[in-house]
Amino acid sequence: MRKIVTLICTECKERNYTTSRNKDTSPLNLRKYCKRCRKHTLHKEK
Repeated sequence: MRKIVTLICTECKERNYTTSRNKDTSPLNLRKYCKRCRKHTLHKEK
């Protein structure tokens, strides 16, 4: 059972990515590229 989640930049709060994850795992925290900040930042699950 997978769930679609949105990833939000922690610095500028822009929604940049969508991905899927297992419902049983902990929340996602990934370092992804943010177009608005123009650098790699931490993105958290919304």
